[in-house]
Amino acid sequence: MGALALAFMVLPVLSLAWRAPWSRFGSELAKPEVRDALRLSLVSSFVSTFLAVLLGLPLAWILARAQFPGRRLLRAVCVLPLLMPPVASGVALLLAYGRNGTVGRSLGRIGVHLPFSTPGVILAVTFVVLPYVVLTTESALRTADVRFEDAAATLGATRSVRFRRITLPLVAPSVLGGAALAWARALGEFGASITFAGNLPGRTQTMPIAIFLALENDPPAAIVLSLILIGVCLATLLLLRDRVLV
Repeated sequence: MGALALAFMVLPVLSLAWRAPWSRFGSELAKPEVRDALRLSLVSSFVSTFLAVLLGLPLAWILARAQFPGRRLLRAVCVLPLLMPPVASGVALLLAYGRNGTVGRSLGRIGVHLPFSTPGVILAVTFVVLPYVVLTTESALRTADVRFEDAAATLGATRSVRFRRITLPLVAPSVLGGAALAWARALGEFGASITFAGNLPGRTQTMPIAIFLALENDPPAAIVLSLILIGVCLATLLLLRDRVLV
């Protein structure tokens, strides 16, 4: 059964490699639109991962350690972006942050327009990947031994000191593992970003969108772009495997 599972996952990638027009790799990478799409994918994935860690770490601490009415409901809301269809996520973001959205209307008055912009891509990707960091960090916080924190408290350490010196080092591997998963997911994000940010070459067109468009007009180019994106993601995860993934 394990071999069957492995074959199920590996066969599509091997099929891409088998059918790839390897002679076109150089010419495809030389295209300005491909370089721009790859650059935007890398920038948006790293920035959104940073934001996911920055926002997800305190939220995970609240879910794991705080006791208050509605905590289960809050946790369900945090998981919701994982369950929503990507296009539905994009529509929800438009209704919230679009020009006539709940928050977007107020942002527009101060000159901030997120849809169809590079910050809009980052916003959409962050919305999708934030639960990865929250869930992995919350799980680590729940299983972490609180006796170290209690001992530090008896010695006079404040809550912030205990968090920085004890709690954070204990859950750091899980935080980094969740960040790696979030980054990999962010690199391949398609549905929410194209719905909310659109497809503007050089501004909002990421590699997944470029692959989708190439598949309609030039399937060999779509294969090349797919392998490039897979190669970037695989190389990064292999570099991080022994450091942050367990």
